[in-house]
Amino acid sequence: MALYDVLAIHAAFFLAIWARWDFRFTEIPADYMLGYNRTITVYALLCIPIFWFNRMYKGIWRYASYTELVRALTGSIGASLLYALVATHVLPVTGVLPRRMPYSYHLWGAVMQTILLVIVRFAYRFIILQRSVSKKASHGADRVMIIGAGSAGESLLKDISTSQELNDQVVCFIDDNSNKWNRYVGSVPIVGGREDILASVKKYGVQKIYLAIPAAPAEAKRDIISICQETDCELKQLPGIYQLVSGQVTVSQMRDVSVEDLLGRDPIKADMEEVYSFINGKTVLVTGGGGSIGSELCRQIAAHSPRQLIIFDVYENNAYSIQLELRKKYPELNLVTLIGSVRDSRRIFQVFDRYRPQIVYHAAAHKHVPLMEDSPCESIKNNAVGTYKTAYAAMVHGCERFVLISTDKAVNPTNIMGASKRLCEMIIQAFDAMIKADKVNEIPQLFTHVGKGKGDQAGKGLDLHDVKTEFVAVRFGNVLGSNGSVIPIFKKQIENGGPVTVTHPDIIRYFMTIPEAVSLVMLAGTYAKGGEIFVLDMGSPVKIDTLARNLIKLSGFKPDVDIKIEYTGLRPGEKLYEEKLMAEEGLKKTDNALIHIGCPIPFDERQFLGQLSQLMDTAYDNKEGRIRELVAGIVPTYHPAGVKPASIKDAAYERLVHEADQ
Repeated sequence: MALYDVLAIHAAFFLAIWARWDFRFTEIPADYMLGYNRTITVYALLCIPIFWFNRMYKGIWRYASYTELVRALTGSIGASLLYALVATHVLPVTGVLPRRMPYSYHLWGAVMQTILLVIVRFAYRFIILQRSVSKKASHGADRVMIIGAGSAGESLLKDISTSQELNDQVVCFIDDNSNKWNRYVGSVPIVGGREDILASVKKYGVQKIYLAIPAAPAEAKRDIISICQETDCELKQLPGIYQLVSGQVTVSQMRDVSVEDLLGRDPIKADMEEVYSFINGKTVLVTGGGGSIGSELCRQIAAHSPRQLIIFDVYENNAYSIQLELRKKYPELNLVTLIGSVRDSRRIFQVFDRYRPQIVYHAAAHKHVPLMEDSPCESIKNNAVGTYKTAYAAMVHGCERFVLISTDKAVNPTNIMGASKRLCEMIIQAFDAMIKADKVNEIPQLFTHVGKGKGDQAGKGLDLHDVKTEFVAVRFGNVLGSNGSVIPIFKKQIENGGPVTVTHPDIIRYFMTIPEAVSLVMLAGTYAKGGEIFVLDMGSPVKIDTLARNLIKLSGFKPDVDIKIEYTGLRPGEKLYEEKLMAEEGLKKTDNALIHIGCPIPFDERQFLGQLSQLMDTAYDNKEGRIRELVAGIVPTYHPAGVKPASIKDAAYERLVHEADQ
């Protein structure tokens, strides 16, 4: 390249002086030719270190871009100016040149020099690009439509055009900005707005659609995706606006459009400053810390400097996985990972006695509705009794705040899992009421063993005074991507060629992503004053049937044609829809519009706490025939399947259907 530059400089300035005399070599005065011969070689050689210093020899020319152009321009123009200055003001005075060279010689010499230097540096990229286009055209490349003719779309086009690995060819752009219509990005036309998607897919034979609208609102994305789903095209999109900021807009950054994109709302972004200041410097225990919600709680807590984070889980594989992740990401974190069950009061007392956690997030629970219907006693043991024992240990050991992770299935439950979570909420409310009434010593301690840990040997509880623990519950709906979520099941069924099984064509659920749910759980925990049931705003409800059909379309298939949908019937204890509040509850506002407080349903706390002992004994005796009857007697809103047919479409359901359709 340096040798070429030396020759190019000689040629450029010879052309300049030759053109000065109308391309007649014999007309050039001898003094000017002498001046050219005496200076040009020295000048050309001196340009090499200038170009080297300007990094003109360090670029990879197949990727030549604006940066290389700027370097070539500044290097060439700078060297030319220096040459002109010396040749017109210094060399004639010293006698090296017999006379000053014409100004046109330096002007046109600099222009020609710059052109020759730039052309060769971009010629290689141009040749590679042309070869790539020709190769893709001759090998039947997949024809691509890009939606979004902005910065992201332009960068995506560049990446596709220059890629040797991708067999894609962009044939048209779609953009809702009418000012861009009938214009071009590179050589690719912008053919219209979203209303032209279907016609353009047919006209240009589009096989793939790439969404390059990372900053578009969720509603706009949902509408565009819905239109794209009417085609048979493969659909992918850029993850988000941060890709633009970091300059990572490439095809490799494209991802499949996910079901989350079809929920039609922007992700909930909570202001977490209050939460982080609350957690900072404190010891935090997360029960069920290896699960979907528990592990995300651990991630968000670990990121904000707790004094110590304790992960407690009965399943060692999950606990080990989150332990490895957090140790790698936060090597300075004071992390303790413990294996144990919330059913084991001696183990729970041991943990609280040793580590004295100030904040507890209680996420440990059995959550699968059909499994719990088949094993109702296990649901009571783990959820209700486990929550009781953990809450009691927290109260005894001076824990400041205990946050229960609840579910919308606790509202008017028709299954034992939902009823067990309602029991958990009632336990939290009962503990709070007894503390505020200064009757802590009347709270019984539940045991299934002899040797009561920190309790007295007679099992009558402890002599407790000045208890300050605040107990709250946070209730939300289904979490996308969690263990047992319907989405992974649908994806697996699609991979296997179907059928996709939906329990009922009219079933409706609320959805939220794991990070959203956990952020709001932590935020709600900071608002606690004791006894509240916080209800998270889950957005609009979604029909599961619609969700399944959209996922089939996003996978490149046609519902009921390529992939069948089968309706299997509601499972035992399953409802058509989940409520977020009971009819008896009202809503109170908080400082956050996404978090509400359900006014608790009054009940006799003493009677309730007394009933729990019998319930625990029945569960541990594994009397499955009796357990539902006892739970129904304690939880008045529990209506086991069969008492009220789950298929009844009441006014509340019809209201949700309308909201989902909207």
